Amino acid sequence: MIRVEENETIRRAYFIEGKSIRQISREHGHCRRTVRKAIQDAGPRSYTLRTSRPAPVLGPFQERIDELVQESEEQPRKQRYTARRIYQLIQEDGYLGGESTVRRYVGQKRQAMRRPEAFLPLEFDPGQDAQMDWTEAVAEIGGVRQTVQLFVMRLNHSRVRFAMAFPFQKQEAFFGGHIQAFHFFGGVPHRISYDNLKTAVFRILKGHNRYEQEAFVAFRSYYLFDSHYCNVRQAHEKGGVESDVGYARRNFMTPVPKVASFAELNDHLRRVCQQDTRRRSRGETQTVAELWRAEKMRLLPLPPTDYPACASRPVKASAYSLVTLETNRYSVPTEYARRQLVLRAFPFRVEVLYLDQVIAAHERCFGREQDIIDPLHYLGLISQRPGAFEHAVPVRRWRETWPPVYEQLLESLQSRWPEGRGVKEFIAILKLHREHPAGQIERAVGTALQAGVPTLDGIQLLLRREQHIEGRPEPLDLVGRPQLQGIGEQPVVLEQYEQLLGGNQA
Repeated sequence: MIRVEENETIRRAYFIEGKSIRQISREHGHCRRTVRKAIQDAGPRSYTLRTSRPAPVLGPFQERIDELVQESEEQPRKQRYTARRIYQLIQEDGYLGGESTVRRYVGQKRQAMRRPEAFLPLEFDPGQDAQMDWTEAVAEIGGVRQTVQLFVMRLNHSRVRFAMAFPFQKQEAFFGGHIQAFHFFGGVPHRISYDNLKTAVFRILKGHNRYEQEAFVAFRSYYLFDSHYCNVRQAHEKGGVESDVGYARRNFMTPVPKVASFAELNDHLRRVCQQDTRRRSRGETQTVAELWRAEKMRLLPLPPTDYPACASRPVKASAYSLVTLETNRYSVPTEYARRQLVLRAFPFRVEVLYLDQVIAAHERCFGREQDIIDPLHYLGLISQRPGAFEHAVPVRRWRETWPPVYEQLLESLQSRWPEGRGVKEFIAILKLHREHPAGQIERAVGTALQAGVPTLDGIQLLLRREQHIEGRPEPLDLVGRPQLQGIGEQPVVLEQYEQLLGGNQA
């Protein structure tokens, strides 16, 4: 094969200098066939291997490798032969060559067997189609670097992206992500495409048929959208969101977010998703935000209330007024100890119900073997057993974080009533947290200590006074109404009362 410079020299000699093919062949040392090819084609030549190179070491084993590669294609996908395993098998047959040679040959065979894929460009009508997928990313939450699960959904027409972070991919997170996406989009798409994820599909049947999870069917029925599932191992059928999950990791989660909580992380994701709509997609004259505004009109309307995105299960409170979710325990009021209750696990909170009444609510704990205790649940029982006040776990945990004025109040009450009445009075004051914000009670306790009335009655009086001041209406603005100026401020005329008295005597 000659170089392009030699090709140019041959063509100049023939076309410019008028030399014959025989003369050019003699002067440049190329055969006449090579000279003719150079004259016919000015482009660079590529080398074509006409016969396979000899492989003295691998050659006797190539037929065996071909059999193993073909056999591998008929095995379950996750149990196929790797190139290393094929190398080990032919070693047992006496192969003495290198593993890299086998790897290269196996790769060439598999590439030749693989049929190249071709895809169709697709176009979607406004409001009709959306796609959903999960991906993983890393975030630093509360100082701890951890892997979070990103729920990603996109509207196919306007290409609006929505992302939300969860600690897991459980069904309550799956539902919660949908609900927040619907609120972000301003409506519900008519059809959503999925992988065959377990939170929606119970069993894959023949073709496109699926036996869906009952909870997902109820959720889909509530919002009235249709579900569509990709063929097995055909993720390109929802290629839009497959691209978006990578985009979200690279753009929304880079650099690694450092936040205090999942709520702060999801606020960040919502902001960047909103900012992302300023872009213009390739081939479009309008921005994503402009296309989105038009698409909102075609979405299904949101129901008046959200679907309860939770997993419900019956639980029984223990003698310590605790119910268990996974490995963690959550407190309920002591009057519900040993009762049958219902626990609702939302992605980020836990509710406990008795009949249809919510009796306890907690932030969901993502640790293991933790006790999440609300001290207010135990105050009634502690007031019956004031001797246990110093050792009760709910009080001890609360005591680590309550304001310093509470310690001053407790010391004052115990010095005034040392026989236990002081502790009971203090517990009664703590019960005020059920009706008043903690900040109000802290201010009232501080004021009561300064005024010398650190008792339940004194603190209740101060709380009522603060509520009265906060609830006082604003003065009426009489600007522009001079006829009403001065009403209610006139001096009292006592003669009018004399006239009234005289009239009564008459």
